[in-house]
Amino acid sequence: MAAQEFSPAESLPIIDLTAMHNGTAADKAAVGQALRQACEHTGFFYISGHGIDSALIERVFAQSQQFFAQPMDAKLETDKALSKANRGYEKLGGQTLEPGMPPDLKEGFYIGEELAEDHPRVLAGRFNQGPNQWPAQLPAFQPAMQDYYTAMLALSERIMAGLALSLDLPEDFFADFCEEPLCTLRLLHYPPQPAKPLPGEKGCGAHTDFGGITILLLDDKPGLQVWDAKGESWINAKPIPGTFVVNLGDMIARWTNDLYRSTLHRVVNTSGAERYSVPFFYSGAPSHEVRCLPVCLQDGEAAKYPATTVEEHLQEMYRRTYV
Repeated sequence: MAAQEFSPAESLPIIDLTAMHNGTAADKAAVGQALRQACEHTGFFYISGHGIDSALIERVFAQSQQFFAQPMDAKLETDKALSKANRGYEKLGGQTLEPGMPPDLKEGFYIGEELAEDHPRVLAGRFNQGPNQWPAQLPAFQPAMQDYYTAMLALSERIMAGLALSLDLPEDFFADFCEEPLCTLRLLHYPPQPAKPLPGEKGCGAHTDFGGITILLLDDKPGLQVWDAKGESWINAKPIPGTFVVNLGDMIARWTNDLYRSTLHRVVNTSGAERYSVPFFYSGAPSHEVRCLPVCLQDGEAAKYPATTVEEHLQEMYRRTYV
């Protein structure tokens, strides 16, 4: 089974994950090798063979579009400012991911694990944990997003198993990391790029992701661009039907002593149409230790970063970005 193929148009590999569900050890090892090549090069790749039902994907896009099509007063009923757990609606221009540039031309909606106010982790004040906000006027919204969230959890575990194999580690090496993980499902809506944008104005400024892995669902509109440091140019990561785009976050780069890359990316919506995407950020168990993996060190090489935990790493990243 071919685990990887390269497309000259996209310049990012397409990795078939089918084997991670029910394949032989040899097939899984081939996936691991494909992942390693992609992670060492750009830290970005497409995945096929992911097992996510296309009907579920259609439900998610339909509900996302319905939410963002509402009047502003309706959207602000779930304003993120009303949540202690960073959940709910973020208005257009509410985030600036690239320092020194205009606010991002996107609006979003944040969803996480559904935890009641009296849950022990919420009472303990754990980072970004608590109840979600749900739009009461869209009854099909919550079930669609919760079904998708559950599906993304399972897919993230398969990808983490593949990453373990890519590092010549046991397939279940990251099992503890995957226990009660911190995750964020984010719905994004990008209006068309203005005809006369401000200098540097774009849908989403150049940035790297904070956490573990990101699984990105794209609609059929182009816009995602990935920085190729070797070629000193932007790769247009065009939508490929039936695939997701996956990228590594800063925590994986730190964990692997920068052997695996967390790469700059941005969005410029020049399609002339409304654009929607759905990233799922998988950061792992909050208390899990992130210490340089010995397999990522050459003889005599020292770890670049001190040991930390998932929660401490994320809090550090948020402080750098928002303070």
